[in-house]
Amino acid sequence: MKKDIQIPKVEGVYMAAINQFNDTHRTHDWNVYLINDNDYALETVLIVSLGYSADKKTSVMRHKLDVLPAKSYAKVEFLQEDVLALTNEFKVTFFKANTMLDKTYTFAENTINKDALQAVPVMNEQGVLLG
Repeated sequence: MKKDIQIPKVEGVYMAAINQFNDTHRTHDWNVYLINDNDYALETVLIVSLGYSADKKTSVMRHKLDVLPAKSYAKVEFLQEDVLALTNEFKVTFFKANTMLDKTYTFAENTINKDALQAVPVMNEQGVLLG
């Protein structure tokens, strides 16, 4: 029975933590983005995020995007400096046409840092990328 279930693989959808200058507060902040590098839109996107370690846990955050167009991105969340020492998990669920897909993106503790920067698709920025 389990062998008959086909679970579609998520491709071309990324999470990226990008260190950006905040003009208002004149600081560099880490922001997490959801990136759609596909030729189709993602519909009814639900994102559940959580930071945790062995002895700490953040509040669960929930985000919703009605549509994330093809070859685009959306800012999901600001990460406070204290949270970077935790494992940060983002569970993303969305529809492609009439098919539901989901994927969990996990930034391991202390991996969001300037030493881990790489090219981020669609955005033309440098960031910590999960795909």
